[in-house]
Amino acid sequence: MPTMKAAFAMTPELLPFVFGDDEVRRLQQLVDLDPRRVLNADAGLQDIEEEELAAINLLITGWGAPPIGPKQLAMMPALRGVVHWGGGGGFLDEVATARGIPVSTARAANALPVAEFTIAMITLAAKDAFWASRLYRREQRQIDREAELPHTGLYGTTIGLVGASTIGRLVIEQLQGRDVELLVYDPYLTDADAAHLGVETVRDLEDLARRSTVLSLHAPAMPQTDGMISRAVLAAMPDGATLVNTARGSLVDQDALVEELAEGRLGAILDVTDPEVLPEGHPLYTLANVFLTPHLAGSTGTELRRLGRAALAEVERFVAGAPFEYPITSP
Repeated sequence: MPTMKAAFAMTPELLPFVFGDDEVRRLQQLVDLDPRRVLNADAGLQDIEEEELAAINLLITGWGAPPIGPKQLAMMPALRGVVHWGGGGGFLDEVATARGIPVSTARAANALPVAEFTIAMITLAAKDAFWASRLYRREQRQIDREAELPHTGLYGTTIGLVGASTIGRLVIEQLQGRDVELLVYDPYLTDADAAHLGVETVRDLEDLARRSTVLSLHAPAMPQTDGMISRAVLAAMPDGATLVNTARGSLVDQDALVEELAEGRLGAILDVTDPEVLPEGHPLYTLANVFLTPHLAGSTGTELRRLGRAALAEVERFVAGAPFEYPITSP
C-alpha cells in the first residue's frame, strides 16, 4: 500500500479525458489516491477537512485547479510536490517556490499540438487555401491556379515568428528544411541561439512585419506583450500577408486588425481572440478573409491523454526521489 498521500485538483469532468483507467491504476500503485475525490475551482478547499489537507504530500493538478495561496499552502504542511498537467501554474502562489516545493508542468507536452496546428496553418496560409476554397465554392468553376494564385506556395516564403520559447522553437524545428526564410523577434533570443536554430533575429517588430509573408505569434500573455502587434505593426505587413495567432488574443490590437481585414489588405488565421468568446455579431465571425477557430491549437480530445501520461511520468520520478524532468521555477 503506497504511503505517499496524493490528491487530484482540477475540473472533475476532465479527469477521464486526461487519465484513462490504466493511468489511474498506475497512479494508485504509486501513491495513495482516491480518483473520486477531486479538488476543483468551484468548490475550492473550504469543504475539505483540515486533516485531509494536512496529510497531502503531492497534488496532481490541471485546468480548473482551485487557487492555492499562502493560506491554503499553510493548511498543507506535508505538501512536497505539485505535478501540473496544464501549461502554467498561475493558480499556485509563489510561496510554494519559497517553501522549496518543486512544481512540474506539462507545457512541453501541450506545446506539441500547438506547433502541429501552427505548421498546418502556416502551410495553408502560404497556399492561400482558405481564401481559394471560398472562391471555388462561390464561383463553382475551374480555378486557373497559375493565373489567379501566382504568389501562393510555401517555397521561398518569408515567415516571421514572434517568440522563440517552447512552442516557437518547435515551429522553427518543423519548418527547417522546407525552403523558407525564418525571421524571429524575441528580446531574449541571443545571436548564438539564433545561429543554432538557423534563424535570423530581427530586433524591431515593425521591421519583422514588413518582411514577413506570414506572421505567426508565439509570445506569452503578460503586461509587456499586451497589444504588441499594434496598429503600426499591422500596417507594416505587406499586402496579402497573413497573421496567424495561436498564442493569446491580448497580443493583438484587435480593433486595428479588424480595420485592416475590413479593407481586404491582410488575411488572419485566429485560434484566439480577446475576449474569448467574442460577442455575438463581432466582425471576426463574418469577415471573408478570416479563418476563426475556437482555441483548438492546444491539447484537445485524444491529445489530453498525452498530458496525463506526461504527468504520470513526473509522478513516477517524484516517488522514486528523482527531480522532475519539466520543472518550473516560479508559478
